[in-house]
Amino acid sequence: MYTSKEMQVVAVTNRSLCHRPFPEQLEMVCQTHPAFIILREKDLPAQEYEKLAAQVLELCHSYEVPCVLHTYPDVARALGCTSIHLPLPLLREYAHELNDFTQIGSSVHSVEDAMEAERLGATYVTAGHVYVTDCKKGLAPRGLDFLRNVCKSVSIPVYAIGGIQLDADTHTIAQNQAAEIASCGAKGGCIMSGMMQFTP
Repeated sequence: MYTSKEMQVVAVTNRSLCHRPFPEQLEMVCQTHPAFIILREKDLPAQEYEKLAAQVLELCHSYEVPCVLHTYPDVARALGCTSIHLPLPLLREYAHELNDFTQIGSSVHSVEDAMEAERLGATYVTAGHVYVTDCKKGLAPRGLDFLRNVCKSVSIPVYAIGGIQLDADTHTIAQNQAAEIASCGAKGGCIMSGMMQFTP
């Protein structure tokens, strides 16, 4: 069982949330040294995503922060990145051709999703949304029992997502939430808004 002090922070990008230029914000994120960064930006077509990903990979490399690309396995291959995060429908589509990836993440919203993702080769899952979040306005959170059940159902690391708050002073997960998600068996939490909007 993980403790709240061991909780890993995963930064998830969303450039539309930034109050300053995205590269500038991302550099500040890298300076907090999260466990890894997921370059989400799934609104971008493949060609534009590849241009952005090339810049982000270079930035992450300079800070020795692992970067996980999103949605486009072929883009990741072209850029020499062996970490990919895929929504479950895309994981189903690409599962048979991901043998060259060392890290494969997927987003899950039920115990059944999590078990399927593991069967399809995921090496970690993000499970949510756990807390109330502006990203899912009006949608009730799935809560801690959901997270606990997901963690019990798989043997791969589970990262809570949705409404996870950043402690601006320590750049870790807010203490009360860290304790709660740790008690459920999660390895860490994914933070989007907090990472895209914090100021040192």
